[in-house]
Amino acid sequence: MKPIKLKPKSLFLRPMKHLPFIAFLFSVAVLFAQDSEKSKKYVLDVSQFNGNILLHNTDISHLITEHPAGVIVGVSRKRYGEEAWEADYGYPDTGFTFTYQDMKNPVLGQNFGIHAHYNFYFFKRNVQLRIGQGIAYNTNPYDKNTNFRNNAYGSHLLSSTMVMLNYQKDNIIAGLGFKAGFSLLHYSNANFKAPNTSTNTAAINFGLTYDLNKDLSYEYLPKQTKEKIKEPIRYNLVLRGGLNESDVVNSGQYGFVIFSAYADKRLGRKSAFQLGTDVFFSNFLKELIRFQSISFPEMNVAPDTDFKRVGVFAGHELFINKLSVVTQLGYYIYYPFDFEGRVYNRIGLKRYFGDNVFGSVTLKSHAAAAEAVEFGIGVRL
Repeated sequence: MKPIKLKPKSLFLRPMKHLPFIAFLFSVAVLFAQDSEKSKKYVLDVSQFNGNILLHNTDISHLITEHPAGVIVGVSRKRYGEEAWEADYGYPDTGFTFTYQDMKNPVLGQNFGIHAHYNFYFFKRNVQLRIGQGIAYNTNPYDKNTNFRNNAYGSHLLSSTMVMLNYQKDNIIAGLGFKAGFSLLHYSNANFKAPNTSTNTAAINFGLTYDLNKDLSYEYLPKQTKEKIKEPIRYNLVLRGGLNESDVVNSGQYGFVIFSAYADKRLGRKSAFQLGTDVFFSNFLKELIRFQSISFPEMNVAPDTDFKRVGVFAGHELFINKLSVVTQLGYYIYYPFDFEGRVYNRIGLKRYFGDNVFGSVTLKSHAAAAEAVEFGIGVRL
């Protein structure tokens, strides 16, 4: 029996056409929510980079022809401990990064990205780790008629993750400083639309920094001594949803719904341990089951195979003010249809609104194979 397709123009799916953009707006909201009106000191940095596309999947070997290059421009706000979380994490910066990357292959085109970022410091603040998440626009995605060789990017809008590890010295003379190190740029639409083989670029970067408020000076406030957080076991209910497509190009985009329930136990100010279960209603699997049952009879897939899955997971939550970073590792205990294996993982952001309600944006994948970006709302009881 042929499954009923969800129409892309339905009220539920229409907003999901811009999944990467919505995910970026969530990241921006997180940074603005943690903004303070006290110290205002900003640093501008501009770096040039050259690198290599990593062969993480042999399917993109035909796309790796030259060394991609580009520019990274960032604006960071310095933090001095006016909020407790700032001192807890070593006074990180918050800010935004613009990236331009020429993939040096006309099939892949060029990528323009904007990211919300954190800068973390080590070794007496001489080493900076920047972690950014945002969106990118690709100039030449897959098209079955005009660009069928681009199996890396299936859409113009992509989710973009960047990591930079640099030796950095600010305000050496007249506000000028320098930075040099390594960068990693990842582009993917998280299976929002096939194909989605994605790319990872490892690069060497070097550039200059400029202190926009070089005449202003602030002292780092000492870390506040606070009582340890002691909480009983808390219970969480989460509803997640989104839109995705299987790896079969032009098989159609379908909505999904996930119900999650888990318990968590705080281990201190920064961490909590989680145990729970997920119930997945992934409609793209309906079409994939039908497709395999008809097109590949040797796979022995019955057309009435159940598309639902149930998993159990263990996880960790890292609290940063009203923001938290979630990582989970799960295993399907109900798994009637084989798709990417029984083990799955989830990583993403949560933003608390008050003490009990939260929103989330997470990436669910099987090892390095992304399945979907999940948008969720939940309650912590």
